[in-house]
Amino acid sequence: MCDNELINKIFSDFQKNLDQEQELRETIRTICKEVDQISREATTVLQVIHYNEAGIAPACGKARLLFEKAHDGYARLKDAVPPTDYFKYQDHWRFMTQRYCYLIALTIWLEKGILASHETMAEILGVSPVELKEGFHLDIEDYLIGLLTMCSELSRLAVNSVTRGDYERPLRISKFVMELNAGFRLLNLKNDHLRKRFDALKYDVKKIEEVVYDLSIRGLLPKGDADHGPEHEHK
Repeated sequence: MCDNELINKIFSDFQKNLDQEQELRETIRTICKEVDQISREATTVLQVIHYNEAGIAPACGKARLLFEKAHDGYARLKDAVPPTDYFKYQDHWRFMTQRYCYLIALTIWLEKGILASHETMAEILGVSPVELKEGFHLDIEDYLIGLLTMCSELSRLAVNSVTRGDYERPLRISKFVMELNAGFRLLNLKNDHLRKRFDALKYDVKKIEEVVYDLSIRGLLPKGDADHGPEHEHK
């Protein structure tokens, strides 16, 4: 084979590989677009928690059904992405997955008042909970960012709960977020985006503390909790 033929073959193979990769990226983008749309629907469904107490349980039920649809979407992603290429294409679904982690964490807290574990979230999405060198899994950093986003939503919920006369929920939110904050402080965060997101948690904590403090000085805390609000220095 002459040099010209060899070069043509080499570059023809390159083009074939590029075409195949582009086709795979389009497939991944299409799946992610559909799965991301489901997350946006779930986000809209859960907004009811801020203005309708009676609508919280039904909203969680609807969100659960949407998570089942997302589970099917992640199954399609797992089938489409070669096991060795998870990190190569991760940016396509990273932010979408972080949103799902936030939505699942929020739903489980609203239902049971507990922290959704990494394993539970992975199970709901239908992916591996184990950090793998190869294969589709739930990245721990995505899980943690989801929890931090949930804290911001809970700080908003604390304010809106008071607006509609629910003075007990802010106390439960305060206790939960303070415990999460303590947990995050045990971590040595090296990811810049995650560390910056964690830095914002202190503002969520402060916002929730102010809500509880305001309830305390107005004498609106549920009986038995009036002496257990956060300590504040009066300035």
